[in-house]
Amino acid sequence: MWKRISSCSTLRSSVTKPGLLSQIIPPAAASRSTGLRRCYHEDVAYGYRVPKELEYPDYTPEQLRNRQHHSALVCFVNAYRSIGHRSTDLDPLKMQKKALVPELDPARYGLTDEKQTFNIDGILSISSSNQPRKTATMDEIHKALKDTYSGHVAYEFEHIPDAAVRRWFADFVEVASHESQVDAAKKRRYLELLAHSEAFDRFMQKKFGQVKRYGLEGAESTIVALDELFYLCNHAGITDAVLGMPHRGRLNILVDLLKYPPRALFHKLQGHAEFPQELPASGDVISHIANSPSLNYGCKDDLHVTMLHNPSHLEAVNPVVSGYGRAKQMYLYDNNTDPNCALGDKLIGIQIHGDAAFTGQGVVMETLGLSNLPHFSLGGTIHLIVNNQIGYTTPATNARSTMYTSDIAKLVNAPVIHVNGDYPEEVARAMRVAFEYRKLFRMDIIVDLITFRRWGHNELDEPSFTQPLMYNIIRSRESIPKLYERKLKQENVVTDEDAEQVGTLFTKHLETELDASKDFIPKADHLKGKWAGLVLPTKAVTTMDTGVAEDILREVGEKSVLIDKAFKVHPRLAKHHIQPRLKKLQENKPIDWATAEALAFGTLLKEGYNIRLCGQDVGRGTFSQRHAMFVCQETENVYIPLNNIGKAQGKIEVANSNLSELAVLGFEYGVSIQSPNILPIWEAQFGDFNNTAQVIIDTYITSGETKWLRQSGLVMLLPHGYDGAGPEHSSSRIERFLQMCNTPTDVSGDQVVQNPNVHVAIPTTPAQIFHLLRRQMKREYRKPLVVAGPKTLLRLASATSTLDDMALGTSFKPVIPDSLALAPEQVKRVIFVSGKLYYDLAKAVDAEKDRVGGAIAVVRLEEVCPFPSKLLVAEIKRFTNATEFVWCQEETMNAGVYTFVQPRLQSLVPAGSLLRYIGRGPLAAPVTGISNVYKAEQAHIIEQALENI
Repeated sequence: MWKRISSCSTLRSSVTKPGLLSQIIPPAAASRSTGLRRCYHEDVAYGYRVPKELEYPDYTPEQLRNRQHHSALVCFVNAYRSIGHRSTDLDPLKMQKKALVPELDPARYGLTDEKQTFNIDGILSISSSNQPRKTATMDEIHKALKDTYSGHVAYEFEHIPDAAVRRWFADFVEVASHESQVDAAKKRRYLELLAHSEAFDRFMQKKFGQVKRYGLEGAESTIVALDELFYLCNHAGITDAVLGMPHRGRLNILVDLLKYPPRALFHKLQGHAEFPQELPASGDVISHIANSPSLNYGCKDDLHVTMLHNPSHLEAVNPVVSGYGRAKQMYLYDNNTDPNCALGDKLIGIQIHGDAAFTGQGVVMETLGLSNLPHFSLGGTIHLIVNNQIGYTTPATNARSTMYTSDIAKLVNAPVIHVNGDYPEEVARAMRVAFEYRKLFRMDIIVDLITFRRWGHNELDEPSFTQPLMYNIIRSRESIPKLYERKLKQENVVTDEDAEQVGTLFTKHLETELDASKDFIPKADHLKGKWAGLVLPTKAVTTMDTGVAEDILREVGEKSVLIDKAFKVHPRLAKHHIQPRLKKLQENKPIDWATAEALAFGTLLKEGYNIRLCGQDVGRGTFSQRHAMFVCQETENVYIPLNNIGKAQGKIEVANSNLSELAVLGFEYGVSIQSPNILPIWEAQFGDFNNTAQVIIDTYITSGETKWLRQSGLVMLLPHGYDGAGPEHSSSRIERFLQMCNTPTDVSGDQVVQNPNVHVAIPTTPAQIFHLLRRQMKREYRKPLVVAGPKTLLRLASATSTLDDMALGTSFKPVIPDSLALAPEQVKRVIFVSGKLYYDLAKAVDAEKDRVGGAIAVVRLEEVCPFPSKLLVAEIKRFTNATEFVWCQEETMNAGVYTFVQPRLQSLVPAGSLLRYIGRGPLAAPVTGISNVYKAEQAHIIEQALENI
């Protein structure tokens, strides 16, 4: 028996406990070995969640003596447990022959007498009439091993490093998984699901034969696997399941399991939108649509299944599922009054994969790498690989370097269950084993469902061009539904009439739905639940007050660095971070970037919002500027002051991530679409690191609302700025985000400015980032925000703000007017600029003020998208005698914001004026890596800006 040795109460947020000292406690001893992994002692930090600790009894002294006495039998049993999967009958096409595995021959171990009786206590689990047996003959032992490990289901679990987990797995599959019999009602349910799936695919082929539907034919057992899993979840008290899957079989699952109205699908197939016509959405193809029904399998409470939308980029949905599920779990956890509520009790993650994609796509590995991290764990995800044994036209020999497509999951020590898709009852049994493992250990597990694909990559594809032998077999064999139907007839579970009626009735239902699709009017499915009260952001962008009373700002600022004396903070932090912040606040002096950010965080928390700050080294900050978390120098315990501002505050989760961008950014996007009441922030270590997550940016962040009407308030903080660091750490590639913004280039008229798909800002003062972050949560809608953030400005003395800049009545300024020219009418040249270059220009103008004589104005463009045309026009009109208008940037001409602002700004300057460019020329790399060249280029930009005036 497993024994709980820690309760969930120790995992609750530290901020629920009174006082500071009570939160600075040593970590609990872990029952699971971390090996060589170093770890913070942050088990009291908000969001640090790990599964309950368990212990499993070791062998008794008697069992150990028995194992020593029958060591040959132990070796034989271990061989089956370790490599029995190599001799299984897993291929429904029979193309992969069962291997002869010498290690599975009992004679190899001297076990030649089939009638010899052995004491099997502590060696093998065999039961009779649900009672464990202590003895068995060699013949009975061999049969039990073959039945368990070499049938239509195979297991891989001996790679798991924890011996206790391996013992549990062996005991369970050898006994418990065989004890549950499939009753007649459940068999009829399986047949109904299979028959419906087959009828659906045939109906689609008949009515919409030219549509690529990516049907489930050949892999119909997938729907049995999911149904069994939903059944188990519902009966275990799980209230929410988050599902991500690719295109294959999606429509079958939507219609047959997830209550998607067939009339809605047929309406879409006839060329109509899936949304009401008045909504500003572009929609998506049928293989990306989703639905989120409530299911019930005879229980008091429903199981709510959230299927997430996916792009065509295979496996990109995986981290989104994890992030969405994590956010929902945190919500359920924080609002649960049950003190025994544990990680994964109420929510489960389910991911369906293709075989080629599971091995080939790096996001799979990255997402698996998050699965056991305390700030990312879901408490176990069940992965179902629908293994068609082919990727598009590529066979396994060209698609992977491993024996199984599932082998990559061994990097997180996940057990693997392989099952032959021709046997639906065995598929259901595999799901029961997976569910029980996840239920107990709260870790990921893989079910590798070996199937086939009746058609090509899609129904219009001809697969025999490249796989003639495989498709000769496929085209000559019976379907899985028909095989199972024949089996149930032989067992007298169904009659011929019963079996025929199942498919016939469903086909009639589809005919009725097709007729109804002609008059179908789709309904909007967004802005419900937690999102109710928000609006579609179709109106013009307006400025809003995001300021806060100065006494509250001062209080929050002081508490952001308030540490108990018993907590030994690093002396350099005390001297150079904590004390200066307190002094500036108390003396009302200008504050730096990190302080303004802490004020934004703290005031939002005080107003009840939650924040998730995620990325590599975000607790400290890449540039050692933030220090949102402190680490005790004596114990390495972690303390987060912002979680101790007041009683009814929200919480900030400081999630230092692993060294991943693609999966982590996808995870944070998932968090962002789950609830509008959390501010999710992903900070890149350096701005250009976002390019390894480009798929998430392209297919989710910048287009998710347009395609699926799913709003996201995700903030991307991307350190940006040329400071001699070389090509890779200088640019956040801001031009790429601007290229994806859906704003018009002609902004000269008085037309209403539509709210674009993403907002892009390059703030230059601490107050600006304060207002930007607060604006994300105070608006009545959510939009992704991309911030090309500072590096050198973090500690630049001139880049500071006062509390007055953040007080009540203040707001973010998309344009900061010129403050250098004393008399606007004397200005001859107006320079527009974004980012840190402003301070270089301002310094140069001040140094040359005798020569320049107030003839140059420098206007800061702080928010590039939405383009603030009216504010810019107002600023241009101030300079009535200006004859030159310049865009100045330190980035190369083919990078930065120039290509975005040029046509827009050109349409705003006076007629006859030409917007001139000053900056680096075109370059393949963001900037030179030669320091002398870099310095010369930087100096030349400033010289050009001030010359000939």
